[in-house]
Amino acid sequence: MAVPKRKHSNSRTGKRRSHDRLKKRSIGYCPQCSAAVPTHHICPKCGYYQGRTVVQQEES
Repeated sequence: MAVPKRKHSNSRTGKRRSHDRLKKRSIGYCPQCSAAVPTHHICPKCGYYQGRTVVQQEES
């Protein structure tokens, strides 16, 4: 079984882990009602997704 010959420095470990952080969620805007919506999600206000109404919203 392979075993490392030397310890990796803290700098090298940090460089490897630099891409492991959480990224911000990308926000798009609904083309129908202009509400801010996370990308690839149904609009919570009007139920619109990819050019059609997927969920019927109740009028209150």
